[in-house]
Amino acid sequence: MFLDELTPIAKELMQQPVAFMGGFFSGVFRLNVAEEPLKSWLEQQGATVTTAPYETNGSNKGPQSIAID
Repeated sequence: MFLDELTPIAKELMQQPVAFMGGFFSGVFRLNVAEEPLKSWLEQQGATVTTAPYETNGSNKGPQSIAID
């Protein structure tokens, strides 16, 4: 039931607690890894920072229409 849904989260927490808590912290505080100072700190640690596919450079404003054939 509810505990079955929490099992994968608990396994990840036990396998890599620092990475899990870092991801949890950044999610709670809505930190963007592509922005400074987090980006430079991650690069110093040896991580490769990539931008998420949903990020835009400001050219995407408001709802857009699509055509479905």
